[in-house]
Amino acid sequence: MSTFEEDLLKDAEDDRLTVEYIQNYLPQELKDKFTEDELYYFIDVIGEYYVDLLDKHNGEEDIDIDVEEVAKYVAKQAKKDKMGEFDPEDLRWVVDGELEYGERQEQ
Repeated sequence: MSTFEEDLLKDAEDDRLTVEYIQNYLPQELKDKFTEDELYYFIDVIGEYYVDLLDKHNGEEDIDIDVEEVAKYVAKQAKKDKMGEFDPEDLRWVVDGELEYGERQEQ
């Protein structure tokens, strides 16, 4: 197996664990609101947002992330990509869960 294939498998496993973490992180009233496919889509869009943010800040490591702005961006992209209309307030939980999962992985 090539390094590229290994990286793809590692990324896929990390995405799976992120989605699983978010599903457990969501409050009870939101647990059935998002499908697994939607959560995979959201983490991809969140990742794109972070890449754009890093580009704007020339790769600085200490960047403040505005969860509300990320949630609004995800809602806007989901509508644009015809994934559906989502309330940014609900998406804040997804963004918070994704951030918390990432922080736990860094420890």
